[in-house]
This record gives sequence, structure tokens and C-alpha cells, in this order.
Amino acid sequence: MQQNPLIIACATGFSGDRTDGVLPVVDTLVQTGGQALIFETLAERTLALSQLAKNQDPERGYEPLLDDLIGPALRQCLQHDIKIISNFGAANPPAAARRIKAIAQEQGLKTPRIAVLSGDQLTTAEQLDFLRSSIGSRFDKLDIVSINAYQGAEEIAQALRESADIVVAGRVADPSLVVGPAMAHFGWQNSDWHRLGCATIAGHLLECGTQITGGYFAVPGIKDVPGMDNLGFPIADIQASGSFSIGKAAHTGGIVTEQTVKEQLLYEVHDPAAYLTPDVTADISQVVVTPVGVDQIRIDHVTGHARPETLKVNICYRGGWLAEAEISYAGMQAEARARLAAETVQKRIGQQLKLRIDLIGACSIFGDDDGEYLRRHAPGQARDVRLRVAGAHPQKEIAERILREVTALYTCGPAGGGGVRTSLRPRLNSLSSFVPRDLAPASWHFME
Repeated sequence: MQQNPLIIACATGFSGDRTDGVLPVVDTLVQTGGQALIFETLAERTLALSQLAKNQDPERGYEPLLDDLIGPALRQCLQHDIKIISNFGAANPPAAARRIKAIAQEQGLKTPRIAVLSGDQLTTAEQLDFLRSSIGSRFDKLDIVSINAYQGAEEIAQALRESADIVVAGRVADPSLVVGPAMAHFGWQNSDWHRLGCATIAGHLLECGTQITGGYFAVPGIKDVPGMDNLGFPIADIQASGSFSIGKAAHTGGIVTEQTVKEQLLYEVHDPAAYLTPDVTADISQVVVTPVGVDQIRIDHVTGHARPETLKVNICYRGGWLAEAEISYAGMQAEARARLAAETVQKRIGQQLKLRIDLIGACSIFGDDDGEYLRRHAPGQARDVRLRVAGAHPQKEIAERILREVTALYTCGPAGGGGVRTSLRPRLNSLSSFVPRDLAPASWHFME
């Protein structure tokens, strides 16, 4: 079993994240003898959008910023044997692999060994029949765009053990991007629950990028973070025992502290003793977080238990048309005028559409789709209010009524409305289910 630590970094936390953080991360990996770099670029609806892009063009459907992410990193990673692992394959991992090969050729580099993962897309009759039986009659009424199972780390590890330079995945669980390299590096088995639990939490801390280095954390005067314009992406140092520490790229902004680590530890975790992933049930109920240096935090007493018997499945389907329109009111009685404008639109549209109405600057952050909060609270004295009216409908022409009615407020509404903006776009909805593992087997192959 390998005893040298695994030093692994993350350079994106979602599709659309900053791309200029890649080089500082790679430079730090080179300086410290790091072995792996991950890019996490998928969310639930990101994959559906990628599937729609693939439907339009069979060579699309992967991460749109792939060139910007891979391009600056590829030369150094290949020269220093830094493995790249990512879910930026999205709905089309083979096309992403072909593009990476082309980038290497354009840069005059050797052709990398690229492993392509598959098995997350559920399309067979047996898979669909199972989902139909578990979801019910509603399933056949859905206008489905994509169905994907959250796969785990085992295939990633297998590909790396076979000397893959780059592993391109679609829908794997975010922490699995770290668990796979750890399994390959240390020779861990897929039933080593303790160590897999540790690696899963290391992946959980890395997966959101700069959230753990001060992004999505900073509050001026309460939780100050230096260098917000140049936040460093995180790096984990994982030991053979499973314990690990978290730092960040050298010469970058941001911080790694007990507070930033604890906030990310609890992010999207419903049960600290049972964080379910395809690889393991991770347990942070006894975790200990200890500063060991500047921007360096050690995490101990993580463990793991047997993995779930099922895989989570995400189903994305078309949800009609989403219309949004906004108009601003400022100065005297601004909030009252915005409320009158909202009331006017609501009366004119009537029961044809259920509307979501927000007063940005006065009342807009609550789960208030029925407008109950807005009705119960008397108008305040906000002097800068932007009215937002939104609604969805299966028929495009009905949803468009929102846009026309808000635009008409220029002259048909209260005094002084201005700055109208409208948007109409297809809506994607999602629901989750589960399938037995043996019904959604994962696999991988090297790109020829």
C-alpha cells in the first residue's frame, strides 16, 4: 500500500465558475509534488442543459468552458504526471475526450491516455420499467430530457490504475472525483469503509471550489475575507490512514480556517452520521477540525459505513415556459407604487396564470410563491424597489402574457416605472428516485 500522501486539488466548483484559478492550483501542485487535479462542473439541471445541447449537435453536450479549464493546465499536468479527473463530460464524455485530445495536439503535446466513463445515463427498457414502477403513472406523462444515476469512484480508480492521464466522466457523485484517485493511489478496496468515508469528506470539502476558501462565506465586518477578487482554489493532503488536511493554492486570496471548513462540512449534509454517497455512508458526527498552520486545517475522526444498496437517480423533464419580467420604482412611495403595479398585473391576468411576485429591495427572498407574506405585511418605506413578476405555463403564448402586461406598465401603470426587462425560456424541472446498483452498472474504456 502506498504510504506517501495524495495531494489533490480542485479548480472549479460548478459549470460557469472562474477559470483563472486553474494555473495557481497547478503551479502549487507542481511545487508540492501533487498528483491529481479535479474539476467539478455538474449540477442537476446542468446535465439536462448539456443533453439538450447534445441533441442539437452530437459533438456538444460537455462543459462549455472545457477549453478554458483544460488548456492552461494540460501541458504542466502531462509533464509532471498530475492526473486530471472531472465530470466535465456531462451528457457527452466521448466528445469531451475527443476535444481534449485535439487540445493536446494543438499545443504540440503527447496524446494523453484518456479514460471515458459510462453507465450513468439510464435508457434501457429495463431501467425505464423500474422507474415507471417506482414513480407511478406520472412517469409516462413526463417530457423527459435526461435520466442519470449518480455513479461512484470504482471505475475512476480502475482507469487510474491502468495509467490513465485523464478521466472524463458524466454524472458521478461529486466526492467520488476525489475518492477514485485516493483508491488508486493507496490501493484501498471498495469496502474499506473508514478510509472511503475520509476521502469522501475530503471530496466534499473540495467539490465546491472556493466556497471553502472564503467564497460564499464572507460577511464584511463579521467574517472578513482578504483577496476576494483572487480567491485560491482548495488543495487536500490525504494520508494513507484517511486523515487529511485542507489548504489552498499559493499566492492567492482567501482563507482556510476552522470556520470556512466547518461551514463547508455541513453544506448539503442532512445527517452528519449518514452522508449517503455511491461509495460509502460517510460519518462526520465525531469530526475534529484543527488548525495546523496558516490556511491549513487538519480534519480527523471522520469515518464511514457500508454504502447504500441503491443509486440516486435524477430525472430532468420539460416544465413548460418560464416568463419573468421586471420594472423599477424609485423615490417617494416607491414600494406602494410597486405593489399597485403588481396588483394591476395580477388582476389583468386573473386565474390564467399563477404568478410569483417579488419586491426586490423590500420583499423578495422568501418562499412565497402564493404571495401570502406580501399580503400580510403592510407597505414599507423602501425608496428603491424593483418589481419582479414570474410565472410558468405549458403554453408559450400564455406565459408571454406576463411579459406584455409588465411592459405595458410603462404607461398603463403607476407613476415613474422604468427599466423593464423581460425573459422567456423553456423551463426544466427535476425529480429524484433510486435504482438498484445492478440495474445501472458503470463501465469505462480508453478513448482510441
